[in-house]
Amino acid sequence: MIKSIINLMRKSPDIQGESDEEILRKRLDPARIPRHVAIIMDGNGRWASSRGMPRAYGHRAGVESLRDIVQISSDIGVDVLTVYAFSTENWKRPREEIDVLMDLLVEYLNKEIDELKEKNVKVKAIGKIDELPEKTRNAVAVAHKKTQNCNGLKLNIALNYGGRAEIVDAVREIAIKVEKKLIIPQNIDQELIARHLYTSGQPDPDLLIRPSGDYRISNFLLWQLAYTEFWHTDVMWPDFRKTHFLEAMLDFQNRKRRFGGLSK
Repeated sequence: MIKSIINLMRKSPDIQGESDEEILRKRLDPARIPRHVAIIMDGNGRWASSRGMPRAYGHRAGVESLRDIVQISSDIGVDVLTVYAFSTENWKRPREEIDVLMDLLVEYLNKEIDELKEKNVKVKAIGKIDELPEKTRNAVAVAHKKTQNCNGLKLNIALNYGGRAEIVDAVREIAIKVEKKLIIPQNIDQELIARHLYTSGQPDPDLLIRPSGDYRISNFLLWQLAYTEFWHTDVMWPDFRKTHFLEAMLDFQNRKRRFGGLSK
């Protein structure tokens, strides 16, 4: 689809010499940019294996994709970008791979944080952060502190994150407040539960992007994805670039969102 869009637009004489990214950006409606985009960064290991390389090679290549997508999200006016970096289930992986993932995260934050701050990107880690290795917790804390006053793109990095664990944490926190008589059970509603989630104060995702050809949500943002539009591609995350992201944006803008109602 992306190539057909670009080839069609190239017939116009006023875009000669423009890049694929520039051509796609011209088709975007600035008034209909999704406020919150969530991405399951999937396919790093398979991408590396298909090239006869260790899985760590794929994870490192995936960092370049993250850098690209953070930049384009900020450029086109996305309010919130949530990326699934490490799940509560990923601890089942070999220790060597877990160490690589944690080291890459620390490296990414240390190298990119000043530029992220300059671009007005606010970094926040969501998940069971206290259970992460000390060096990872420290890097996350520094990134949060350095960007806490930024008011541009909000970058949520889901680390040691699980959708079910998030809901359990919210229920537990509400139960403690009920026990202390700070909340009465009759006042518990969807809005109150949402305020106790890791994404409290943020809009639910408008769009979920999953590369690599899988069609699962993998315990990601289970509460928040209730009316999210899904966009899938066979492209592995290390190959996912700005043009793919823009294709997802254009597809989103062509959809009619009814939220259980009828189209007008």
